[in-house]
Amino acid sequence: MNNKTNISICGCGWLGFPLGIHLKNDGYEVKGSTRSPQKLAALYENGIQPFLLEVNKKIKGNNLPLFFQSEILIINIPPGRRRKDVARSHPLQIAALMEKAIYNGVQKVIFISSTSVYGNVNRVVTEADEPKPETPSGVALAEVESLLQSQTAFTTTILRMGGLVGLNRPAGRFLAGKTDVKNGKAPVNMLHQEDAIRIIKKIIELDKWGVVYNVCADGHPTKEAFYTHQAQKQDFDPPTFLMESEYAFKEVSNYKLKKELNYQFLHPDPMGF
Repeated sequence: MNNKTNISICGCGWLGFPLGIHLKNDGYEVKGSTRSPQKLAALYENGIQPFLLEVNKKIKGNNLPLFFQSEILIINIPPGRRRKDVARSHPLQIAALMEKAIYNGVQKVIFISSTSVYGNVNRVVTEADEPKPETPSGVALAEVESLLQSQTAFTTTILRMGGLVGLNRPAGRFLAGKTDVKNGKAPVNMLHQEDAIRIIKKIIELDKWGVVYNVCADGHPTKEAFYTHQAQKQDFDPPTFLMESEYAFKEVSNYKLKKELNYQFLHPDPMGF
């Protein structure tokens, strides 16, 4: 590993901030962006060069060229699920980032995507399956993936992550107290924050560029079993589920990731999160 490798993380939130700390501790030069002026000091105090960035169809911020002058850019900006125009607005955000990345000579990109690009096809899905998103955010992510993969100025690795939980994001609160929840018998596709960070680091260490990986834990308990267990463990009111004979699902395979990265999950069973 070249100790002078520069990595810019666009989006130092729940995942990007601890990722930046880990990369800094591994000897990389890390730059991190945030939309919140209040977070700048925390980035600086943890050895991450802080940048205030607002990413829309235009990017606003101070010293923008310096942020994008890195060999590796990690794009960790999820589509805003509450935005009605997310299927259009999120690709415009990423297109603006791409323009800056190309102009400033970024060579490699990691894009944090989601397993929602697959939609519920009622079977096991792998990276060989074509995206069939069913939600506006899934549509946005599928379009962004295509945009990045078609770009030849840099090489992109896409990480389709399962539902992220861990450190101050307890899974038990997501459905706490809800009633008549659908698809209780469907398998879940979850990922612990610690594994997400370790896998991103491994991508960089092994130079795995220009590939797509599904990133989720080995186990796929049912939605009912997982969320009931997590709610009870974390002292939330457990949800109740509809009695259904049919349900929509996908079970996301992580076989390719485990094989090509020789990776073993720290948290393989979501029931133990």
